[in-house]
Amino acid sequence: MEREEIERRLREARRAVLGTADGEGRPHLVPIVFAYWRDGLYTAVDDKPKTTRLLRRLDNIKANPRVSVLIDRYEDDWSRLWWIRADGEAHIRQWDYIPAGARQALVGKYPAYAKAPPPGPVIMISIDRIASWSAT
Repeated sequence: MEREEIERRLREARRAVLGTADGEGRPHLVPIVFAYWRDGLYTAVDDKPKTTRLLRRLDNIKANPRVSVLIDRYEDDWSRLWWIRADGEAHIRQWDYIPAGARQALVGKYPAYAKAPPPGPVIMISIDRIASWSAT
């Protein structure tokens, strides 16, 4: 895919899967909502029900900041399939300490965030490699 198409799909996609690994390399996958802003991905720990606020993804990032995010589209019409994988380094920040543009991208994309900013930390991912594929 061309760079412009990748960026459009990253801005429009509603969900993704975040892949982290602990200090011993054990993988952990979790679905996320996210925003793409200035060559970075941002995802917040929000108010959706969780069994604990001590999330493995946060512990894994502290031990090993290298992450992958997979964004994809599946349909039974296989001519419409595509995926994008963004690899990079993750940093954990509080809501007030991420760029205003990134906060606005999250709020603009997810109405629940407009009502109340996410209470938990935000994972900022500096993308250093993108791989993609599209059936067309």
